[in-house]
Amino acid sequence: MENAAEIIARELSLPLSGVARVTELLSEGNSVPFLARYRKEATGGLDEVQIRAIEERQSYLKELDERRSAIIKAIEEQGQMTEALRRTLEASTLKSQLEDLYLPFKKKRRTRATTARERGLEPLAQAILSQPRAGSPHADALRFVDAGREVPDVESALQGARDIVAEILSEDAQIRASVRDALARQGQIVCQSVKKKKDEEDAARFRDYFEHDEPIRAVPSHRYLAMARGEREGFLKVKLEVDTDRLKPRLLRIAGHAPGSPWAGQLEEALDDALGRLIGPSVGSDVRGDLKERADGAAIEVFAENLRNLLLAAPGGSKAVIGVDPGLRTGCKCAALDETGNFVETRTLYLVQGEGSQARAAQDLVQMVKRHRPFAVAIGNGTGGRETLAFVKEALKAAGEGEVAVVSVSESGASVYSASDVAREEFPELDLTIRGAISIGRRLQDPLAELVKLDPKVIGVGQYQHDVHQGQLQKKLSEVVEDCVNSVGVSINTASAHLLAYVSGIGPQLARKIVEHRAASGPFESRKALMKVSGLGPKTFEQAAGFLRIRGGHPLDASAVHPERYGLVERMAKDAGLTVNQLVGDAIKADRIDLRRYADDKVGEPTLRDIVRELKKPGLDPRATFEPPRFRDDVHDIKDLKAGMALDGVVTNVTAFGAFVDLCVHRDGLVHISQLADRFVRDPHEVVQVGQAIRVRVLEVDLKRRRISLTARKDNPGGQP
Repeated sequence: MENAAEIIARELSLPLSGVARVTELLSEGNSVPFLARYRKEATGGLDEVQIRAIEERQSYLKELDERRSAIIKAIEEQGQMTEALRRTLEASTLKSQLEDLYLPFKKKRRTRATTARERGLEPLAQAILSQPRAGSPHADALRFVDAGREVPDVESALQGARDIVAEILSEDAQIRASVRDALARQGQIVCQSVKKKKDEEDAARFRDYFEHDEPIRAVPSHRYLAMARGEREGFLKVKLEVDTDRLKPRLLRIAGHAPGSPWAGQLEEALDDALGRLIGPSVGSDVRGDLKERADGAAIEVFAENLRNLLLAAPGGSKAVIGVDPGLRTGCKCAALDETGNFVETRTLYLVQGEGSQARAAQDLVQMVKRHRPFAVAIGNGTGGRETLAFVKEALKAAGEGEVAVVSVSESGASVYSASDVAREEFPELDLTIRGAISIGRRLQDPLAELVKLDPKVIGVGQYQHDVHQGQLQKKLSEVVEDCVNSVGVSINTASAHLLAYVSGIGPQLARKIVEHRAASGPFESRKALMKVSGLGPKTFEQAAGFLRIRGGHPLDASAVHPERYGLVERMAKDAGLTVNQLVGDAIKADRIDLRRYADDKVGEPTLRDIVRELKKPGLDPRATFEPPRFRDDVHDIKDLKAGMALDGVVTNVTAFGAFVDLCVHRDGLVHISQLADRFVRDPHEVVQVGQAIRVRVLEVDLKRRRISLTARKDNPGGQP
């Protein structure tokens, strides 16, 4: 048998040497970000995506081996293991193959075949299976007629024998594999409405599937999940169909069908029964399980890509900001934050509380701006957000403070944060709405640092996120957050425990200890000082240190150069006649380093190139430079939109069928995949991503259903590609 590394390398088309080392290093407790960043020579330069694919497949193969061992043991205990069966089990690379092979040996519930065997009809069933050239089914069945055994006539005997044969055929691994393959390759998924519920108001969501069918192999993730939801909620009936007339000749050959045998018709009847009563429902469930798994995987990937783009959105940076949680009736809660995100002051602005309220609100706002000199006012985009945005812009412009940016910020999940244990721990004395304003302001300063405090599922950038496997979704989203946090790096002296928990090797418990140590002993002066934290040993330090940033101490502590390579950088500096301080940040001097002088069996060119890159721009944030989005001042509500109108917007969600765009009118518009570009687009992520500014044109506004159709095409905005 191939070992796991050989199987994974072949399946993923990756070099065997790299895969083998990755599997070893993962088993030794190394994290994916650490391997991708600091062990490139060992992995052959595999990135996070490839390493995670290896990790996932390694886990699958481990589970497969455990199940294989359990099945082999169970069959051996029954005394039914053969060498041929053992070889087949050991060669199986899919769980479905193992389960098909094990099916005949499983303990069964009472079935029609069980009853037929108890009535002594097994020999007659074996005659059907052996397909002899002689004999007569009717005559042979007469010998089994026995009223005492509840076999009153010949037809009852033959029916019982066919029940046994049908069960045997339904448990044949080759037959099941053939039916599964036919369904997956040539089958159709057929969807119909439930007549008694089709006129209900909620049924309208599934109207596209009332009379719908398409090839199983081609059904996209979002459509299958929509059908499955409609079925689960009782509005749709969903079934899988395949042309059994085309399939039956192959299945009969597998069953040993002999057309010239007098028993041939009995076998054909038994196969028809098996297909309709046993194989069809069972294999159909398997195929639907595969469909669901495939749809879940695609939907989870969409969510993960959106989350990655959202987390890596351009940060406003370490600058003072005022966050605003809009509220027309209850007032707009404002929170002033300093450049490190610390809460400084709060004010409530009442915009519609009687005569003169807006003038007083404008005065309070301007005074607040003059006191704290923010670079921007961040306004949540929920209810009242558009009106608040317009008010703040006008008030600042009138007061000569027009240089302060006014930015609409997504507040998805802000209310969840406000009521969370995290928020209560951070601001126990503050009202929920003030906490929300703080979160909105911090999202502008550093989206990554703030959004890690939330369960990613409440951020609202997914597609059918509540319908997919929740364990797989949570695992994938955690991996995305981990990759984003480690790619950016974390300032250990300002980071929250929630942000530190995603740093390679740390985790929630140790993150809390780091924050507690920082509070008790003051800021960390160096990466080495981390070793003073209780529970943080050499292995954890190795995994985490390169992703943590400390400014003001050793010049390399603020960079992504790992402490294990400090000695190497000191050699480079000494050879160049410089100090490390002189070398770090000097791109010209760093470019002069001859990498060949420092390559050896432990450090190769990939790591050396990374070191030089860091020496040029130590601790460079990989995220883009922040630019505030621009919305039209004359558009405040969906009613203001007209067909043909051109607007700037921000992409809030990308799905398999298109992209949703915030136009600051309380309702996102949809750019269908066919309207995303002047060319054919297979995947919306090819052309747009969450957080991207985009220029669109209004195609249609449906005020009744509050739907906005948009186009980003320039050639023929209303047409099809």
